[in-house]
Amino acid sequence: MNRICIFAISIACCLIFCTSSSAEIYRYVDKNGVWHFSNIKSNKHYEVFLTEKSRAYLVTGNMWTNKYDDIIHHVSRLFQVESGLIKAIIKAESNFDHRALSKKGAQGLMQLMPETAYDMNVKDPYDPKQNIFGGTRYISMLLKRFNYNKTLALAAYNAGPEEVESRNSIPPFPETQTFIKRVLDYYSAYNGASF
Repeated sequence: MNRICIFAISIACCLIFCTSSSAEIYRYVDKNGVWHFSNIKSNKHYEVFLTEKSRAYLVTGNMWTNKYDDIIHHVSRLFQVESGLIKAIIKAESNFDHRALSKKGAQGLMQLMPETAYDMNVKDPYDPKQNIFGGTRYISMLLKRFNYNKTLALAAYNAGPEEVESRNSIPPFPETQTFIKRVLDYYSAYNGASF
């Protein structure tokens, strides 16, 4: 059984068996590389892995799909964006549905608006390769624009860079704030899994 399957099973067990009296799940990796999970911080080596609010996000379908991993790893190297961040954006934006279409008109895996898709040279936003290429190119540009501050770059990805620049902070839009939280929760989980 590969590491991702073991990781997914471990997380599922923690999510099922940890009661609501504990708001967090803790983890640590011992000297042999074995992962330990608990709902109690039983020693100083444990660190917060999941909060109660993030649990709901992580058990909703397709969390551990590897369907687009080859494309993600390729564009990750090409644009110097962490693969875990790319995958987290895809999970938050479309739940890995390459045919996703939002009410506002955002399209595909990384939910590119038509103007953004055009600017990123994406001809077919429903084509997974083109969409991931364009979305990763866009988040790469935003990371540079906001001095590699992930939170501000994600806010700009969701609300538009002008909204972030005009305030020099995260816009007070609930949708944007929820988006950032979800992406960062997924990002943390994907980085821990080393997919």
